[in-house]
Amino acid sequence: MQAMVCEGPGRPLVPATLPRPVPGPGEVLIEVRACGVCRTDLHLVDGELPDPKLPVIPGHEIVGTVVAHGSGATIPALGTRVGVPWLGHTCGQCPYCTSGRENLCPNARFTGYQRDGGYAQFTVAEARHVLPIPERYDDLHAAPLLCAGLIGYRAYAMAGAARRIGLYGFGAAAHLIAQVALAQGREVYAFTRSGDTTAQQFARALGVHWAGGSDEAVPAPLDAALIFAPAGPLVPAALAATAPGGVVICAGIHMSDIPTFPYRLLWGERTVRSVANLTRRDGHEFMALAAEIPLAAHVEPFALVEANAALARLRSGAVSGAAVLTPGG
Repeated sequence: MQAMVCEGPGRPLVPATLPRPVPGPGEVLIEVRACGVCRTDLHLVDGELPDPKLPVIPGHEIVGTVVAHGSGATIPALGTRVGVPWLGHTCGQCPYCTSGRENLCPNARFTGYQRDGGYAQFTVAEARHVLPIPERYDDLHAAPLLCAGLIGYRAYAMAGAARRIGLYGFGAAAHLIAQVALAQGREVYAFTRSGDTTAQQFARALGVHWAGGSDEAVPAPLDAALIFAPAGPLVPAALAATAPGGVVICAGIHMSDIPTFPYRLLWGERTVRSVANLTRRDGHEFMALAAEIPLAAHVEPFALVEANAALARLRSGAVSGAAVLTPGG
């Protein structure tokens, strides 16, 4: 099979011809039809995530077809279209796994980081960790649901009943969760890089109530702020925009250091919390929601061999929506 391989931090991905993987016990072999390009992939390639499996095939927003079973795996059936998310393995026995918090499992393994991912024509995944894909989405537009959608959904769920929600970093995750929040009758405020009128126009086209730079004053205090950009200085900025009793949710796996800030920004029973990975329950809940709400995933397609170009565009902030690789392209 053809694949794009990360051989070490700071290096471009390398095209390679590799043996087709063989599914082990409890695993399925998947022919990849599309794989989203996530900011976490960028953190991996740039050496910002600790202890990756090297060499490793990145990619954890995988849509594909089950083409073979390992021993003990009988479902999903051959020919079934499935999604492979970031969470690729959990032990099922630790206190976190047995209390519904498998996203915190100390023995977890993650797709495209500690397990080979979807920047390839084939991949293997644990059968119990793959997800159904709603029929209404084609492969290209389903791919961003597998991380941008899932992590966005987990962050959004942490906002509880918040009516006025700010989204910092209007990219792949924010543009999907904005549509969910709007469909559920909430007010959405989109914060972009200062002066990024293209992203602001994109947000307004989706129907948000306000769009502006993260350095601009919000028209009304937020009940919750979801931070998708990996910039620590956004935390005090979001706290300043949040009403007493509100919550600031950091939704990235990596973020630059948070600068010191005056206690008055936190005072008033404001909360700062992080999102760590996802659970299979998150996956099934979000896919059911995506089947009900017609989410318009804005995608920019790239051939598999163009993975480095896709990552470069993501790094520069030039991607509107989500970049997606097509291994058959």
